[in-house]
Amino acid sequence: ALIFDMDGLMIDSERLYFAAEREMAARYGQELRDEQLWPLMGRKPIESLRLLRGILGIETPAEELLEWRNRLMLEKMRHELGAMPGLFEILDAFRGRLKLAVATGAQREFLDIALDTLRIRDFFAVLQTADAVERGKPDPEIYALACRGLGLPPAQCVVLEDARNG
Repeated sequence: ALIFDMDGLMIDSERLYFAAEREMAARYGQELRDEQLWPLMGRKPIESLRLLRGILGIETPAEELLEWRNRLMLEKMRHELGAMPGLFEILDAFRGRLKLAVATGAQREFLDIALDTLRIRDFFAVLQTADAVERGKPDPEIYALACRGLGLPPAQCVVLEDARNG
């Protein structure tokens, strides 16, 4: 099987996350550099916002920041989402040859938007999101759940991942 990460690998969403987080930082009179934002990628959403809270040195609860970022991201994904180069080609090349799955640190709502916008939902046998895991990436829990859903041992699966945390 092939197990795909979503953000930055299937869809061009990292730039959208960075834009949303920079917009949030600007509300606090701060600017964020890429090197401050990269450690947030690939983690469970609430973990990312806990890190952002620390980077910004603010008291706003991470849960409130997450709701705010989710609103910004949903708007951006509905209007600016695009596939990463090569996505459709790799899906076409392996459809029917291997089982395909997604294991993303994003929540289900974001995965649904991506799959439906790009019309690729039917390619995947398993959709594993951060909503169903206790420990986000880099913990391997999400991949173990995807393998279990595929009915395959990890040794028979290859993960396609772009983020260090993944």
